Amino acid sequence: MNNRKEQMAAFGRLLDILDELRIKCPWDRKQTNESLRTNTIEETYELCDAIMRNDDIGIKKELGDLLLHVVFYAKIGSEKGVFDIKDVCDTLCQKLIYRHPHVFGDAVAETSQKVEQSWEELKLKEKGGNKTVLEGVPASLPSLVKAHRIQDKARNVGFDWEKREQVWDKVHEEFTELKAEIAQMNKDQMEAEFGDLFFSLINAARLYKINPDNALERTNQKFIRRFNYLEEHTLREGRSLKEMSLEEMDKIWDEAKSKGL
Repeated sequence: MNNRKEQMAAFGRLLDILDELRIKCPWDRKQTNESLRTNTIEETYELCDAIMRNDDIGIKKELGDLLLHVVFYAKIGSEKGVFDIKDVCDTLCQKLIYRHPHVFGDAVAETSQKVEQSWEELKLKEKGGNKTVLEGVPASLPSLVKAHRIQDKARNVGFDWEKREQVWDKVHEEFTELKAEIAQMNKDQMEAEFGDLFFSLINAARLYKINPDNALERTNQKFIRRFNYLEEHTLREGRSLKEMSLEEMDKIWDEAKSKGL
């Protein structure tokens, strides 16, 4: 692997290239924080896709794309005279040192959970930090990820089940309430109870150390593989899915399962 000197030289080269692009390229020259925002979100999801595929080459590529955005925002900040990439790095370093007193100070944290609890406590204490426990959860996070993050933050200040097995009582309770609202066909309350059920299931996943977003995406990909097999099988026979019975489709679906798709 590359040594620190080579790594720093590569980062400096990136900064030099962006400086030149910002002057000479019409597209790069016209970019703003606002115009880059959507692309940044897209690049983040592309990185997540590569991580889910365990694609090391893809991860390297997508990290580069995301790093470009970090450097680009810092470049715009320097042009405005408000901050540059050194300020970004310095701020991050200061935060990492402050929030790791068990590494850079005299505090003791023997488990990852203790580290997380200390992290949240320090965030509430630091100047310019969060005023409340849940303030740091971005409003624009996807709902499933947001629910997991909310629960994690609440746990870090002690608001959690005493025993993880207790969560299943809550799951059953929410499921029962949902069935009652379905029987009444009250759409608004059905939606509310679906939300409560999802929230309790995400809580269960968290307590059993399962990332619910990863779990759901694995199922999404599994469904896509099996459905694609079903569709391809049907097309080879010169038929349309709309022409097939559910029983016929289930038979091919089971065949896909037997092949480990």
